[in-house]
Amino acid sequence: MELLKTKHISKSFVTLSKEPLLVLQDISISIAQGEFLSIVGKSGSGKTTLMNILGCLDRPTSGNYFLEGEDISKKTANELARIRNQKIGFVFQTFNLLEDATALENVALPLLYAKIPTAEAQKRAADELIALGLEERMLYFPNKLSGGQRQRVAIARALVNRPALILADEPTGNLDSKTGIQTMEIFRKLNASLGITFVIVTHDDEIAASTDRIINLVDGIVVSTENKKS
Repeated sequence: MELLKTKHISKSFVTLSKEPLLVLQDISISIAQGEFLSIVGKSGSGKTTLMNILGCLDRPTSGNYFLEGEDISKKTANELARIRNQKIGFVFQTFNLLEDATALENVALPLLYAKIPTAEAQKRAADELIALGLEERMLYFPNKLSGGQRQRVAIARALVNRPALILADEPTGNLDSKTGIQTMEIFRKLNASLGITFVIVTHDDEIAASTDRIINLVDGIVVSTENKKS
């Protein structure tokens, strides 16, 4: 079953010289529900811009983006925010945790934004942290956690609304190799157990090799798609 599809999307930005800078060109991809794949490219390839469009953080300049069959290319900012909250989870290289909030409070935030009562939000947040082995760290602030622990808090936050899609932008970039491998193992287990689609944006060939499909971007163009799943 198809989860998302882009049809001939392009993205350009206006430079200081008023000349358009084409960052993505004629991108048409389809991602099925439950896939575990990576989008790979060097710096400047357009992979982060594509992730931002898939994550409803930005809109394409032209073309269409369908998520669960709904064309969201022309949605308003408020509509995009609602879609992000309900359907998409994010895991970032820099974790993006609130430094003045505990691990529990960070994970509960998406639920509070969705108007879930505080007690229920904290219970669901605690359940996610416990499942990721952070029962003893729930009341810690981010600066008291290791890099791997902070990444698990970020994963719990991404999961707490049970999204259809998780987008991970260089999720192992700030981790040592052992913790990076552990993070990818967590992603794989969650993909298998919950059926959540994972799209991992990376420039790391080893990380990409651990996924089932690789979409290669060069200069804003999809140059190849490699299906690694037998």
